[in-house]
Amino acid sequence: MKNLDIIHRYYEYANAGRWQEWCDLFADDQEMDEQLAGHISGLAPLREAMAGMGRAYAVFQNTPTAMFVDGDHGAAVSHISARAAHFPDEPIEANVMNHFVFRDGKIAYMANFHDSKPFEPFLRQLAQD
Repeated sequence: MKNLDIIHRYYEYANAGRWQEWCDLFADDQEMDEQLAGHISGLAPLREAMAGMGRAYAVFQNTPTAMFVDGDHGAAVSHISARAAHFPDEPIEANVMNHFVFRDGKIAYMANFHDSKPFEPFLRQLAQD
């Protein structure tokens, strides 16, 4: 699979709630710097973190607006529209930038960057659980 196709699938799977297939896009030794979750090393911890994603959000859509690939590096700009499961009346709207590093047809490294303030309902929900 080409690197640009991997980015397309990243968003396709996330928006469909296909989190295990989404995790399949990552290398076994992947490294991730996720704005809300922090640093995640390895595929097994990533799968564990994503296992509850379908229950965490009542609605989750991450719509890409631009994608770029240069060799083994890629980036995507997107917009998240979501609602935390426990606070569905409080919309989450955030612009996001993702940086990807690819190796052997998988995502070896990914980092995302966004304002955390719009995710306050989600973070409040985590504090309650």
